Amino acid sequence: MGRSFYRPAAEHQVEAAFYHRASDRHYRMYRRDGKYYQRRHQIVPGGDETNVLEKQVHYVLGSGNHSRAYLHRNAEGRLVELPLAWYSAKGGFWAMNPGYDRPNHKDFRRELSDDCMFCHNGYPAAAPAGSQAEGIDCQRCHGPGSEHAGGAGKGAIVNPRKLSRERQLEVCMQCHLESTSRRLPYSIRRYDRDAFSYRPGEPLADYILHFDHPAGAGPDDKFEIAHHAYRLRKSACFEKSEMTCTTCHDPHSAQVRPACANCHPAAHRATEDCAACHMPKRRTDDVVHVVMTDHYIQRRRPARNLLAPLRETHETEQNSYTGEVVPYYPSTADELYAAVAQVTEGANLQAGIPRLEKAIEKHRPPQAEFYYELAEAFWKTGRREDAVRWYEEALRRRADFRPALRNLAVSLSRTGRPDQAVEVLRRTVAAAPRDAEALSNLGEVYLQLGKADQAIEALSQALRIQPDLPEAANNLGEAKLQKGDRPGAEQAFREAIRIQPDLAAAHNNLANLLAAADDFAQARHHFEKAIGISPGYAEARYNYGLALAGRRHFDQAQAQLEAAVRLDPNLAEAHNNLGNLLAMKGDRQRAAVHYRRAIEAKPGLAAAHLNLGRILAAAGNREQALVHFRKAAESPDPEVREAARAAIREK
Repeated sequence: MGRSFYRPAAEHQVEAAFYHRASDRHYRMYRRDGKYYQRRHQIVPGGDETNVLEKQVHYVLGSGNHSRAYLHRNAEGRLVELPLAWYSAKGGFWAMNPGYDRPNHKDFRRELSDDCMFCHNGYPAAAPAGSQAEGIDCQRCHGPGSEHAGGAGKGAIVNPRKLSRERQLEVCMQCHLESTSRRLPYSIRRYDRDAFSYRPGEPLADYILHFDHPAGAGPDDKFEIAHHAYRLRKSACFEKSEMTCTTCHDPHSAQVRPACANCHPAAHRATEDCAACHMPKRRTDDVVHVVMTDHYIQRRRPARNLLAPLRETHETEQNSYTGEVVPYYPSTADELYAAVAQVTEGANLQAGIPRLEKAIEKHRPPQAEFYYELAEAFWKTGRREDAVRWYEEALRRRADFRPALRNLAVSLSRTGRPDQAVEVLRRTVAAAPRDAEALSNLGEVYLQLGKADQAIEALSQALRIQPDLPEAANNLGEAKLQKGDRPGAEQAFREAIRIQPDLAAAHNNLANLLAAADDFAQARHHFEKAIGISPGYAEARYNYGLALAGRRHFDQAQAQLEAAVRLDPNLAEAHNNLGNLLAMKGDRQRAAVHYRRAIEAKPGLAAAHLNLGRILAAAGNREQALVHFRKAAESPDPEVREAARAAIREK
């Protein structure tokens, strides 16, 4: 535990090169001028490097017994986990951190929360002013030593041996009890407790509540990296004895004491290794490059190969657990927290929302987080007006609750109230001028309002504070494009892609810019990147279709436009342009179908009325044609308006 978190040093292996095929990214670990770095790049056709990003390694997470992850402290002082990790198996090798072995991953943007650091490092207060604690120290099991050092004597130090069995176990379970690392949630820290506020000897449930799926409703044989206590508690040996973790483990060393013979003196010869059969090593489901001892004490070793390689699996809306979330430790939970557990990670939204709403109405808790989680649940189910109401309720309890302020603003902007969203975000930024996310959101709303100058100012400030905000860079490009600054827009779109190579919106925006500049080769590359990243991206397919049609690649253009309207039947402009393409090919009947669909989706789309009028007129249906020409004649577009008036005069 003392080696759980530390600064990199020369004795640790840091030189590495690794290609991650799934995301098509190359990573390097290296040392330069006594400092350590992790670098990422991609290769463009022709062999040149692009999207180069480098971060200094400030800390190492993990003793190296199983793995080491590398951390960077960003401009806002937050710790970020870097993608490439080292694993001790097979003599040591490099691979992606858990959750990264996929085409789209967090790359250099996965921030570690205080809840993560709680189990990986010492109390922050134990570190000298302005520095970072390094490693889990004695205080994690014995409590803060400040009173003892100040002369309070031995009574100020917790001796776990003198605690009840339950309290002894909880000293270990504060970090080694996790029902799952998948969405559920596995635990909720009480809202009136800070991340590092648990102290050994107090009931763990006063600090944190643990949850699970009901028995039989989920994967009951799951085995994960923080499953020591979860698996041990399944064991008959645990249930029928007074054993604790220290029955076998010496907390002051890495030694394991064989204790099975204490209860089973005649079961085996003393020379036999009980754990090899009854607690076999097994590959963990969530960190697939790590093998650990399974603490579920079983009568017989499972017959399958427990060390067989596993592929990392990733949660989606389709394969995540959905269903009731039940208290695990303790076996009962407060009504409010039990209700929050249903919705906070979306496992049981439909049943959980009314349950949480009822619990809030009944108890009227003072903590803003309960109201915030209900707002989030409503947002996830598309009930945006309800979300606005409950974000506001959260802010009545804590006016400076920044997650609620930011999400309220997003909700207001998405429900047609951008002016109100601006006011909320201005209040947020006034209270926290270095909140880069709030500044980014403010810039996005200004962009929505067409206030390009204000958008550029807010987004530029956000990026000065935190340069690794891809959405802010992409929105900055759009704002600069509104101002006619095409070189500035291109630079911003490319920066967004450098920060996040799989940001489909930035690829689409850059492709449109390049297509307009007649650089079709590069535009094609970025359109295909956008679509490859997000195959359901209807707008990118529509834009690509237009660009292809402009280069007379009509069959390819038709395929993209047909995909666009299939993915988004309400994309009126795509229907209209697909109609134009079909009409050009002589398929007037199908063209008319798409013009009509364009008008259904957007009744005021004058170009579709004009085009449908022409089809109807050519077919001899002059009366209906005139209806559509008159609609087109109301267009603010002078070209469409004059064409419609000319068609009316001809009739």
